[in-house]
Amino acid sequence: MIYELFSSNPMNSHRLMFQNLPDGMGDDLRCISFTRWGGMSLPPYNELNLGRNVGDDPEAVEENLQIVGRMLNTSEMISLYQVHGSRLAVIDGPVRQKSLSGVDGLLTDMRGVSLLIKHADCQAVVLYDPENRAIANIHCGWKGSVSNILIKTVRKMVKVYSSRPQNLWASISPSLGPCCAEFKDWKNLLPKTFHDFQTAPAHFDFWAITLWQLRSAGLPSEQIEISRICTACSEDYFSYRREGLTGRNATAIMLT
Repeated sequence: MIYELFSSNPMNSHRLMFQNLPDGMGDDLRCISFTRWGGMSLPPYNELNLGRNVGDDPEAVEENLQIVGRMLNTSEMISLYQVHGSRLAVIDGPVRQKSLSGVDGLLTDMRGVSLLIKHADCQAVVLYDPENRAIANIHCGWKGSVSNILIKTVRKMVKVYSSRPQNLWASISPSLGPCCAEFKDWKNLLPKTFHDFQTAPAHFDFWAITLWQLRSAGLPSEQIEISRICTACSEDYFSYRREGLTGRNATAIMLT
């Protein structure tokens, strides 16, 4: 893993993912979950908003995307117009549209191509196959959890890259924690298999649900990293639950 210091100001220190990788593994991997700081957007989208469809100035969003691209040192960055579904896209060559519509997960084994997921309480779940040199980045809110997008992504990596689930590593971005994940209509919204993850009246632990789903897909627990930063509690991140009208954080992964 390449560790980089982006700023001497702690408010601008973006989170490096996969901090649990053994020494030497991941030297060809760059994976960063960005805070909301260090961009060009004005309130309420201040500062590093990466969401194009939230009402922010388009020029500011483009400048923010360029900032992220420079931090990643990427030659190509692919993002999504996410729809809380379970459709996946495999990037295996040049992509004409740099922002794909109707997709919530990206996979690639191409070098220098960064996969970017935008989120504001949902999880960005990144997967890394060090054996076959392949990566994935998944937008996973509660609807994605219900639709089993994580298990579908692991199966896709097995099919496309011959990945072995027991060799995959996962890292989960800052996202809505069990302290703030309240679902008043949970009996109708969530399947019965999720009910055991209730931590308080109408509150659910989606970090634990993700861990359970990844383990069900074959990943060992010790190869699953959870940031345990709640976006609704931390003002370093955009949070739709906390703010309503707000920007979008970003998590990006790339093979160098």
